[in-house]
Amino acid sequence: MAFVRKNRKETGAPVATAPPNLKPDVASISDLSASTPNGHSSNGGSGAPAVVMAPRLDNGPLTTRLGEQLIGSRLITQEQLDAALADQEKSGGRLGEVLVRQGVLTEQALAHALAAFFGFDVANLRRDNVDPASLVLVPENVAREYMAVPIRMNGEALEVAVAEPSEGLRAALSELVGRPIQLRIAPLSDIRWAIDSHYQAIGTVGKLVQAFESVEGSRRRTTDVPVGEAPVGDDAPVVQVVDRILTQAMRDRASDVHIEPSEGVVRVRYRIDGALKEILTLPAAIGPGLVSRIKIMANMNIVERRRPQDGQLTINIDGTEVDVRVATAATIMGESCVMRILDKTRSVLRLNDLGMPKDTHLAYSKMVRSPFGMVICAGPTGSGKTTTLYATLSEVSNPTLNVMTIEDPVEYVFPSINQIQTNEQAGITFATGLKSILRQDPDVILVGEIRDVETTRVAVQSALTGHFVVSSLHATDSVSALHRFLDMGIESFLIASSVLGVVGQRLLRRICPSCKTSYTPSPEEMDFYHDSGGAQSEGFFTGTGCNFCSHTGYNDRIGVYELLIMSPELRRLVVGWATQEELRSMAVRQGMRTMRQEAIGLVDQGITTIEEVIRSMYTL
Repeated sequence: MAFVRKNRKETGAPVATAPPNLKPDVASISDLSASTPNGHSSNGGSGAPAVVMAPRLDNGPLTTRLGEQLIGSRLITQEQLDAALADQEKSGGRLGEVLVRQGVLTEQALAHALAAFFGFDVANLRRDNVDPASLVLVPENVAREYMAVPIRMNGEALEVAVAEPSEGLRAALSELVGRPIQLRIAPLSDIRWAIDSHYQAIGTVGKLVQAFESVEGSRRRTTDVPVGEAPVGDDAPVVQVVDRILTQAMRDRASDVHIEPSEGVVRVRYRIDGALKEILTLPAAIGPGLVSRIKIMANMNIVERRRPQDGQLTINIDGTEVDVRVATAATIMGESCVMRILDKTRSVLRLNDLGMPKDTHLAYSKMVRSPFGMVICAGPTGSGKTTTLYATLSEVSNPTLNVMTIEDPVEYVFPSINQIQTNEQAGITFATGLKSILRQDPDVILVGEIRDVETTRVAVQSALTGHFVVSSLHATDSVSALHRFLDMGIESFLIASSVLGVVGQRLLRRICPSCKTSYTPSPEEMDFYHDSGGAQSEGFFTGTGCNFCSHTGYNDRIGVYELLIMSPELRRLVVGWATQEELRSMAVRQGMRTMRQEAIGLVDQGITTIEEVIRSMYTL
């Protein structure tokens, strides 16, 4: 049974750990036209918090006053306010929400405007550290229900950051924690992040490990069943540890989870923005049990521990359905497991959203509209090749074309495309699947990955016989992809005739916008910058580290691309088995910008750092 954490808004169920009377009328402070500017009700000076019911700000005089303040602060114009009010009449919602939805205001600007308007302080959750002792006072489900993050104790009072303050919420939280509450305002997205970050799903793993060791100790004394092979229930410690590891990985935006046995311990690491980070260290005894549980979820053979295995599972995490690709391998310390997390709710990017420079995007868009030929996406594992392939499909797909794919696995489902998933047991490999596709009258074929000679040969023949083929290939850059084909034994004249172009790509970490600051690069970094063709920049930026980027200085990633278009000169060089250096020199002379040059351009724009470019593509 997968571990599912839902709040009451998703399920309609009451909050379990909150007192029965914790049901405040959470009308926004922006709805309280009878309240004083600082949010306290004018109840005759009794000092007791009162729940004030009044007309909503959306339809009351405070709307006009808030709009006037936003205009007076030059955050919006009168025309933008009129448009927002018109939208508000049609779709409802609060004025601030409408302005954010229309892109007129950022959540940060709105939070500061509301704080100034109602007399509250702004909580900077990006910089301020949350006191762990304050988190104990407000249960996680209450924090998620009311989007309220306890920050710290201020004397006898507890400071709590909220997006929509109200006297009802203040009274309810005060009753829950048994002390006065001081509300602060923060953007809603910051509050969601703070709850996910500080209420750790893996926070109780230590207790679960102790329970596991106690149960396993007694089982070993009474039976000969090896550790990790005994049947377990859905509430067993091992089951809950796996669920919490996956839940926390989803909240931390991890793309992969590594469970690695070593001497005396089992390491759990997440790959976040392309870099591995150690999350947990567990006793070695629990390792086989964790891997067995994951194998059961992925319908894999739990008895076979020596042979590498692949599987797939679907799990519901925080109300989101997630696909997980599982791969196990035997090491000298035991069986290791790597899980690739595929969030199916994440929308597929369009081709113009990938981050390609404008001229590269135009050239690539023209290339992928060819009626026949082959286009290759080249790069190492985790460089975004699949994302580019799907963006290409969304660009070329239309009702007049029969688009078919062979993938392992199918990561995103397109309703208008025929997708086939490989199945080794059923005899459906990339090569056999591609052969069957050719009998289905296809116009466009996507091959998820070219791995072997047979698949390569069928794909090349398909491109030469009037089909348009797009595929990914593991290679360091665009030029080396052509030599990979030659190394596989494909005739050079077939490569020159079939390949239209190759796009090489990498993913670079972006500087975290919350802690971005100027800095002076080291002499070694400046030498690399100038050797890569960097201009005389006015300044360089880096991330100092903050709560939002887990003190790494980076948050999210951006693609870096180089597009090699097969010109007649390049085709002649390929037929003549030219070296990679000769091919690259010719491509650069014909206008190709290398990934290294594109990455240095991102440094000039303040998007990434020289250090990150060196880490990802030093020799390219």
